[in-house]
Amino acid sequence: MSDMTLKDWTAAAAKLSFRNQVFIDGQFVPSASGKTFDSINPATGAVLASVAAGDEEDIRRAVASGRKAFESGVWSRMAPMDRKAVLLKLADLIRANLTELALLDSMDMGKLVADAAVVDVPGSALFFQWYAEAIDKVYDEIAPTGPGDLAMITREPLGVVGAVVPWNFPLDMATWKAAAALAMGNSVVLKPAEQSPLSALRLAELASEAGLPDGVFNVVPGYGETAGRALGLNPDVDCLAFTGSTAVGKLFQQYAGQSNMKQVWLETGGKSPNLVFSNCNDLDAAADMAAFGIFFNQGEVCSANSRLLVERSIKDELVAKIADRAKGLQPGNPLDPASKMGAMVDEKQTQTVMDYIAEGKASANLVTGGERVRVEGKGCFVQPTIFDDVSPEMRISREEVFGPVLAVTSFDSEEEALTMANDSVYGLAASVWTDDLSQAHRVASRLNVGTVSVNTVDALSPMTPFGGTKQSGYGRDLSLHSLDKYSSLKTTWIKFKA
Repeated sequence: MSDMTLKDWTAAAAKLSFRNQVFIDGQFVPSASGKTFDSINPATGAVLASVAAGDEEDIRRAVASGRKAFESGVWSRMAPMDRKAVLLKLADLIRANLTELALLDSMDMGKLVADAAVVDVPGSALFFQWYAEAIDKVYDEIAPTGPGDLAMITREPLGVVGAVVPWNFPLDMATWKAAAALAMGNSVVLKPAEQSPLSALRLAELASEAGLPDGVFNVVPGYGETAGRALGLNPDVDCLAFTGSTAVGKLFQQYAGQSNMKQVWLETGGKSPNLVFSNCNDLDAAADMAAFGIFFNQGEVCSANSRLLVERSIKDELVAKIADRAKGLQPGNPLDPASKMGAMVDEKQTQTVMDYIAEGKASANLVTGGERVRVEGKGCFVQPTIFDDVSPEMRISREEVFGPVLAVTSFDSEEEALTMANDSVYGLAASVWTDDLSQAHRVASRLNVGTVSVNTVDALSPMTPFGGTKQSGYGRDLSLHSLDKYSSLKTTWIKFKA
């Protein structure tokens, strides 16, 4: 897509049609209540579509549809190679509709269409392909028993999986949950974020086109306090997978206890530290990746490297380099390939970020940025912002801003750096920059997080698990390990005459 211009993307956007109804049992239908909500382009303020606002009744119908499909065996008992073929076709259809899907996510939540086209949509296709290929390569087990006994351990699908996903990577996050759950033979009820439902609804249509049987994949857009809550409380949901805020994750734990003790897998907030030691000889690379780690996707990334902990002797030099890069990453029209940052997801999130920036200005040293801006007189845009001399007690150092705001704190020793890095309620990810291999191993082993990236930031692959510790949750997406969330182990013990 590198050859597409602003004119090309704008023309393609003008031709889009939006799926805006609930998708249940293989069909688009209105919400039971008839209520809708507006999907708004945060870069322009324009209403893209009025989307069906699903609630408890829609969730009930979707779950019942998923249960019926599961019990019929049309997907849950389909031969592994046949399930694989369907998901591979879905991966191909995602690639074939790349332009449309990239535009849906860009226009719905403000991200750069270039990022969606190069990262998000190809990544979603890759994840479906990867899990499709894994389906017929995950083996069951035979336990070591004595003569006359055969103990088989099989991995069984759970039934109906509820998936609640955030707005920052709408298609990607839906894929992370759905691809693994479907690969195991489960039915899925997906509740996309109300800020960004459009690509999830299109994904449901593509899944049906790929051959996924009716009822196996259902999508119910709606609000968290209605549709999300109903999914969490539904007693016929066997598993709930959630990515989003820590506060909402705790609600889903409560819903599980109030209903059927369903499994709840959480990937929640983050405040990832980026530790840079003075023996890092490539400060330009560290600066490049530090800027990427906080400003990519407007900082709306749960694992964003929002805390820069840097050894005092190199702090001023490194901060100057990052500030120089930040000045070249000013927000622009998300459909313009020349733009370096897009819009915040909505007015509410924009104001939240600006409130944090106001506190930062009152208590730390503003290096660059710190202002809300308009693009072509419109939109929810915030400059890339850096604060220096941030004490660990400040809110911008402790709380998840979920915006393009970097908090810089200096340290004098490795022990001090580790203490500050681990002094957080979150434990999602961390980065370490050092040319000392022993130090890399030593520091990584003591960081209480789910992923440590050494001499890079936010390392991620379908081959490695992604998730956190502490109040970042305990679920794991990606890799073969994520299949554990969507399956149970069954022992079948047969006694026979040896």
